[in-house]
Amino acid sequence: MTLRVLNTLSGEREPFEPADPDDVLLYYCGLTVSDDAHLGHARSWVHVDVIHRWLEHLGYGVRHVENITDVNEKIVARVGERVADGAGGGAGEPVEDGADGGASETVDDGDAERSGDDGSADDSAVLGRSEPEVARRFIARLLADMRSLNLLRAEVYPRVTEHVPEIIDLIERLVEQGYAYESDGSVYFDVKTFPAYGKLSNQRLEDIEAQGEEAERAEKRHPADFALWKAGGVSPTAVDEHRHADREYAVHEPTGETWDSPWGEGRPGWHVECSAMSMTHLDESIDVHMGGRDLVFPHHENEIAQSEAATGRQFARYWLHADLLQVRDEKMSSSLGNFIPVREAVERFGVNPLRMFFLSASYNSTQTYSDAAVEEAIERWERLQTAHRRVSEAADGPDAATKVESDLRSTVEEVRERFTDAMNDDFNTREALAALFDLAAAANRYLDDADRYDYRALRRTLEAFEDLGEDVLGFDFAAPTGGHGGGDVRLAGELVELVLEVREAEREAGNYERADELRADLEALGVEVQDTDEGPTYRL
Repeated sequence: MTLRVLNTLSGEREPFEPADPDDVLLYYCGLTVSDDAHLGHARSWVHVDVIHRWLEHLGYGVRHVENITDVNEKIVARVGERVADGAGGGAGEPVEDGADGGASETVDDGDAERSGDDGSADDSAVLGRSEPEVARRFIARLLADMRSLNLLRAEVYPRVTEHVPEIIDLIERLVEQGYAYESDGSVYFDVKTFPAYGKLSNQRLEDIEAQGEEAERAEKRHPADFALWKAGGVSPTAVDEHRHADREYAVHEPTGETWDSPWGEGRPGWHVECSAMSMTHLDESIDVHMGGRDLVFPHHENEIAQSEAATGRQFARYWLHADLLQVRDEKMSSSLGNFIPVREAVERFGVNPLRMFFLSASYNSTQTYSDAAVEEAIERWERLQTAHRRVSEAADGPDAATKVESDLRSTVEEVRERFTDAMNDDFNTREALAALFDLAAAANRYLDDADRYDYRALRRTLEAFEDLGEDVLGFDFAAPTGGHGGGDVRLAGELVELVLEVREAEREAGNYERADELRADLEALGVEVQDTDEGPTYRL
């Protein structure tokens, strides 16, 4: 079965045929760095990561670009936001001294400065005193979150601030070709000049609502026209819309960064950035464009219009959209405040269980977060990891023989075929996982029933777990068993050993009830204790 993908552009499952039979150009719409990344973002990242991995498994080279939006009114709204002194840097979290890496500017507000012992201004009490400082703070945390989830690195993570010249060049092309017009220092794309407008979201132009802020609408020829370049900085109204009444701000009227352009001082529009960065780092026409389902309109619709108008070429052959992560009946969202930061979730649950949770549903299906669902994912991960460990121990043990054959060999081949068919069916990770769990169950039954083991079958089973589970799905079978958080495992082990020493002392003193309580306490924390002739052993 060849790879087929559900293309949002056609609404059909189509055979995957990149322009270059050897290489895939993949662009993913990244984050606007106005807050910490949360599990909704992590879900999309993990699925994009697995798609990247599967394409490489099929033999393609993958040029993967993921942008970072560091110019946005939401970022400006957080300039000067006060947070607790000390460490951190997320929404409402403390911020580390010097984490912004830039010089601080003087603030005129009487209460804005906090002096240290030397009388200097203490800037650790705000997220940042300019748009670049706030963006840099969150970019650092974003990249750390990505690394913590065991994601393959993209080829490049371009930022808007690095690509303003390319954005201006693209806008100039559109103006020269008659697809865009200048109005009071701003530039808008004229949707009436692009007859295919609406083809991604399946909307008619007459049914599309007005785009942009109220102040922009008087400048437009058509209500659906969208901004490519915005004159001046961010308006106080836009800042106020994104500020929270329960937070304090040391900078009261930030306007954000501006750049010179042929139309005057201003800022790039949101949609044009992705077209410019994709063309800069990939090509005018790419194979796969991915993003969240909520970006189909207007963001991706506008990307198509401005890109294809400028180049006369198809912008992307395949549009893949990851569906949303919900909490109860609402989308997990920073603006709704119903989110769990990636950092907190990794510390609480661990990377492998989180990947198990995300991959238990296909990328383009809606998934609902709950503690119970993640606890189930933890149990499922432990089941898979335990099977891998048992097979590994048996293969390396004295009962693995060279002249024993078993049906486990054929099971491995059947699982590989099922896994491949599932992944080639629009990256169906749910069915791919089901195949791996069937392999785990078959391996456990075999190990339980056989007296001597088929070494070749065990080796092939391990290779299947590692080729498919690690290389494709991104799990790490070598991770410590249990102890799902991201803390120091060695420290955890030392603490367990200390408790076991206390338990042994209680037993020697005849305090068996207290010793049993200590064992029960350890097991409640996920520590399996076994008493042997040589003394107690444990497994996290």
